[in-house]
Parts: sequence; C-alpha cells; structure tokens
Amino acid sequence: MFLSDFIQGIVIVACINLIAVLGVSILTGFTRLFSFGNAAFMSIGAYTSALLTARLGAPFIPALLAGIAAAGLASFLLGSLTLRLKGDYFLITTLGAGECVRVLFEYLRPLTGGAQGLVGIPHRTSLLTALVSLALALVLAARFAYSRFGRCLEAIREEELAAESVGINVTAYKKLAFVVSAMFAGWAGALWAHHICFIVPAMFNLAKSAELTITVVIGGMGSLSGSVLGSLLVTLLPEIFRSFSNYRMFFYGVAVVAIIILQPNGLLGYREFSLRGLRRRLSGLFARRKAP
Repeated sequence: MFLSDFIQGIVIVACINLIAVLGVSILTGFTRLFSFGNAAFMSIGAYTSALLTARLGAPFIPALLAGIAAAGLASFLLGSLTLRLKGDYFLITTLGAGECVRVLFEYLRPLTGGAQGLVGIPHRTSLLTALVSLALALVLAARFAYSRFGRCLEAIREEELAAESVGINVTAYKKLAFVVSAMFAGWAGALWAHHICFIVPAMFNLAKSAELTITVVIGGMGSLSGSVLGSLLVTLLPEIFRSFSNYRMFFYGVAVVAIIILQPNGLLGYREFSLRGLRRRLSGLFARRKAP
C-alpha cells in the first residue's frame, strides 16, 4: 500500500525528530544534564552535509557522516570547556553557545546564505532513508544506554559523588554522553536539510532545543521507549489538531501540560515498554474489576 505524500512527510519528520530526541534522552535522561545546545548541533550537521552536497557535489552518505562528525567534534570542544560546570551554569553555557552558532551561520552569508537561507540542497531523505536511519539510531542508542557506559551514566545521574568514589571518571563519561547526543543531533539535522532542501539559521533556535528537551521530559527521563512515545505525541498532536487551525497550539499546549501534571516523571519515566509488563498491567486491571 502506497502512502500519500502528506503521510510520508509526517513519517519522515517524526523519524528525524525522534533521532534528535534519542540524543537528548541519552544526555538528559541518563545523566540529568540539561542542554539547550542540541539545536546548534543539528544546524552544524545540517549545514556541513548541505554544503558538501549542494556546493561540492559530494555523495549523500559521506556528507551525512561528515555532518555527524562535525557535530561530534564541536560538542567535544564545547564539552571540554564546560562540563566541569554544575547545574544551571552548564545549561546557560550551552544556551549561549547555541545562539553563537546560530548567529555565526547568519554572518557567514557568502558560505551559508545568511539569514536568507541555503538553497539548492538535493533531496536525499526519502521515506526509506528516514526509516533505516531511525532503526539504526534506535539500535545504537539502546546498545549505548544499556551497556557498561549506560550503567555508569545512571550511577552519575543518581549520585555523582558516589559514582566518582567507586572509580568512575565522571567528567569523561559526561563528555562521552554529550558527544553522542550531539552526533545524534547532527544526524537529524543532516536528514532534515536533505528533506526540506532549504535551511535557515532561524530553524535551529532556542525554541527547537526546548522542544527536544520537553519531548524527553514528557516521554520520561531515563527511558528510550518513553522518548519514542513522547516524540510521537509532540509530532502528531499538532497534526491531529490541524483542523482547529486557530486553536491548534492551544490544545497542543493543554495536552502537554496535562501529561506533565498527571505524570510528573513522564509517561514512562525510568521504565521501558515491554509486552510482558503490558500484559501484567492489563491482568492486574482485569483482576481488580472482577474482585467483589
């Protein structure tokens, strides 16, 4: 069965958003480090890959890998300077760095097109490309989050001093999570650039970083399946309410606030979805209904 162009577009956007959210989930959900710089890393991946394909005629896959590597390198340099900061100081630093990157792309007008945008980007992000990228991203995120590295990140999240006392290099693991998160963001940015074939720095502003973080909070901290669920809700709710064009964002905002109030830890906070757990919950629900 062939999907319409509109449905394909929504699926592609959902896949791209989910790849970026998975990166935020690794950083914020598993280390409790909040960053407002993920949109900047998306822009680095987007512009690097787009310039290679649009200006130099490079193949898409090498350009995609170059965008991911550029985002990872930028995060490594930024993390080396900022990851020793605590709490709000790190958050503010990433916010400032994100705005600096956006302004830098606006000033590099001969190279990036400035505020008018970069045009002529070839369309390379098909539905198949988006789905394959998402599947690979899910596998890599799960392998990372539930390996020894992921367990060390969880230890840092729960008690940083205790983790350091048992020999965990807290700064090194935070930097690793920061770099992996940025590489996922760069991956998503490269796919986005080759999907819409036109990018401007304003697409990668503070609101985009906040949207990614809010998605992780809605889905549930420390839960990859929660991030998947949260990303689907954040992507699909505006489309569901599209018929109420004047009140669409109002209903969307009410739905987000309701989820946060009713589920403070998110929909799947610190839990992963499993069919066994779902069967157990349904069995318990039916047992309570049958009880006298």
